[in-house]
Amino acid sequence: MELDPFLFSDEAVSEETREFNRELQEILRSMPTTHTQTPQGVRDKRRRGGPPWGPVVHSDHAREVPIKGPGGDLVLRIIDVGDSDGVYLHLHGGGWVLGAADLSDVGNEAMAREAGVTVVSVDYRLAPEHPYPAAIDDCSTAARWLIENAANEFGTDKLTIGGESAGATLAAATLLRVRDETGYTAWRGANLVYGVYMLPASPSVRAWETDGLVLDRETMEWFGHHYVGEPRPDPSDPYFSPLFGDLSNMPPALFTIGTWDPLVDDTLFMATRWAVSANETDLAIYPGGVHAFDGFPTTIGLEARRRMHEFIRRACE
Repeated sequence: MELDPFLFSDEAVSEETREFNRELQEILRSMPTTHTQTPQGVRDKRRRGGPPWGPVVHSDHAREVPIKGPGGDLVLRIIDVGDSDGVYLHLHGGGWVLGAADLSDVGNEAMAREAGVTVVSVDYRLAPEHPYPAAIDDCSTAARWLIENAANEFGTDKLTIGGESAGATLAAATLLRVRDETGYTAWRGANLVYGVYMLPASPSVRAWETDGLVLDRETMEWFGHHYVGEPRPDPSDPYFSPLFGDLSNMPPALFTIGTWDPLVDDTLFMATRWAVSANETDLAIYPGGVHAFDGFPTTIGLEARRRMHEFIRRACE
C-alpha cells in the first residue's frame, strides 16, 4: 500500500473533475437536502428518478431468491450474465436508510460482465424502521447462506464481497462477524468503496464544511441518527464501527476513495489497519473525487470502476 501526498493536493485535481464537481454542486444546492426530508420521502423520489441519479434501470438478467432471514424472508437479487467463475456478494449503500438491491442493477450487471462473476445483492432491512443491528444481521445471514450454498447454486465456492458507503461498512462488518461466528476466512477479496468505518464520525467528517457535494455534515448526522436506534450501540462495537475490530485473517482488499469525500479519513485509517494486520491491501485514491464519484461518467469514475472489476476478476482466478 502506497500513499502519495501529491494526490491530496489541489494541483492533482483535473479540470474535468473540477468542472463536474461545480456542476454537481449547483444541481444539488438547488434541491432539498436529504436531512430536511423524511426517509420514505427520499426513497420515493429515488424510485421516481430525476437528478442527480436519473431513472431507475433494471437488469434483464436479474432474478430474486428469498431465503430465511432473522426478520422474515430476506431477498437476494442475483445477476448472472453467464461465463461466471466466482460470486460477488454486494451490499448496497444509502446510509443504512436509503437504497435497495434493484437500484444497483446497472453497476452490478457491469460487475458481473467485466469481472466474470455472479452478483448476489442483499435487500437488507433499512433504518429507522429497523435500526442497528438489523442490517448487519441480514448481511451476515446472506453471507452464511452463500458460504453453505454457492457451490450448489452457482457452481463455484470462490466468494468475494463488497459495497459502497454504508455497504462497505456492512461488508467489513460482515467479514468480521462471519469469521467470529463460523471461523470462515476463505473470502477471495473485499471491494470496499468509500466506507464508514468509525462511528459516529472520523476527523474528516467532523471537519467537513462543504455543502452540495452529495454528503454534508447534517446529512451524515441524519443517517447516523436513524441508524443507531435505542439502546445506542457501543462506538467500539466492531460490527458497528469495523475500524475497532480484530482485522486478522481478512481477505485481500481494494479500498477506493476520492479526496473530496468527507469519509476520506475512514478509508485511510481502515486501509492502514488492514495492512498492519498482515492483509493484502490496495489503496486507490482519486483526486477531487466526491462521495459516490464512481457512479458518474467521468474519467476518474470510469477508472475506479475498471479497477474494481479487475480486482474482483483477479480475486476469482
